Amino acid sequence: MREPTLLPVFGRLGVKPPVAVAATPARSSSMKNIVASMRDGLSSHGGLALKLGVVLWTVVVLAAVFFIVRA
Repeated sequence: MREPTLLPVFGRLGVKPPVAVAATPARSSSMKNIVASMRDGLSSHGGLALKLGVVLWTVVVLAAVFFIVRA
């Protein structure tokens, strides 16, 4: 039986390398505070924010379909 060829493997499978985030300079110090707080919030509650976004998007699409069908 012939063995399969070895494919090049870059790192471990299923493990992503850390992504470097390059921050753009903010216009003012209050903007820096807002951006920093949003970044902290998304890093700690990113999964919840994604789920809420999907739910809101679904509700908007269903409402649009409802109003189009009724018209």
